[in-house]
Amino acid sequence: METITAVHRNHFGEIINFVTSEGRIISYRKALMDVEQGLIQGLQTSQDLNGTMSIQPELEQSFDHYPNLF
Repeated sequence: METITAVHRNHFGEIINFVTSEGRIISYRKALMDVEQGLIQGLQTSQDLNGTMSIQPELEQSFDHYPNLF
């Protein structure tokens, strides 16, 4: 099963892409779908009060310790 190895952030600091252990670069939306389907381990999804879905690491507070793609 794949895991996340790095992230790519935009100039606002928001994560826009993930790098997987298989070398795939996937969008946030694709990662969200893959996590919900159980294809990527180590992540969980949550929904805020506005209904927006987001991704968080299961064992960490944030993605701050992940290396940047660029």
